[in-house]
Amino acid sequence: MAKAGELDKRFSDPDAEPTPWADAFGALERAELYWITTVRPDGRPHVTPLIGVAADDAVYFCTGLEEQKGRNLQHNDQVALTTGNNSWEKGLDVVVEGRAVRIDDDQELKHLAEAWEAKYGAVWHFDVYDGMFRHADGGGAAVFRIKPAKVMAFAKDPHGQTTYRF
Repeated sequence: MAKAGELDKRFSDPDAEPTPWADAFGALERAELYWITTVRPDGRPHVTPLIGVAADDAVYFCTGLEEQKGRNLQHNDQVALTTGNNSWEKGLDVVVEGRAVRIDDDQELKHLAEAWEAKYGAVWHFDVYDGMFRHADGGGAAVFRIKPAKVMAFAKDPHGQTTYRF
């Protein structure tokens, strides 16, 4: 991931400084909820909340392949993932734009399943086999890493928009 960002002065207070990458990635790591935008076959966006994990300088999410976002990713891998808060004067909002790349290596998935459970508790325990997270009921979820093209951090005190390019 990027280590230095560029402040966009058009959308920033005069005394704003670029948000350090560690702060932007930290917001991704601490987030309990993300919003993912995928693209339907007819070009319309599909937006939905979901849980995920930011680790090892990457952001991961999972979805059932029969869910709308899963079906959308089968024809268009472009996504935007957002997190933050709805406050105007405090906090940090982060947007990750890029491609969703499927992870199907069982060893990597086991490591990620442990990260999911460490973050969200035993209710989000996954077994791993056949390249997917598996639920106790036998259902499965595909796991994706977002390969970023651009990440934006929106600071609020002072207001500043920092862009990281990859």
